[in-house]
Amino acid sequence: MARILLAEDDDSMRRFLAKALENAGHEVVCFGEGGQAHQRLQNDVFDILLTDIVMPEMDGIELARLAAELDPTLKIMFITGFAAVALNPELSTPKEAKVLSKPFHLRDLVAEVDRLMVA
Repeated sequence: MARILLAEDDDSMRRFLAKALENAGHEVVCFGEGGQAHQRLQNDVFDILLTDIVMPEMDGIELARLAAELDPTLKIMFITGFAAVALNPELSTPKEAKVLSKPFHLRDLVAEVDRLMVA
């Protein structure tokens, strides 16, 4: 079981992802905004940060950078509907971060989370 912090600004997508991960046995703490997720990371320990890349105020890439500074062992996975953003080599994302492009099947998300936990 992983302890996952999920940052996704789309309410229905956030609920959908959280339910799928919880059904797979993971503990999920959700936020709709990167700044709120960052505040929680400052005071709590998680195994995985699962974040959308494109969000208002603080995007997922900035959140991931700050999260990696707080906890270098935190595993990071981006979810995005913008594959070009995810594949941009000029973005300084954490080196070991995984990218899952929307749309994806929930079993693929759960499988990626499981792989991250084993790695």
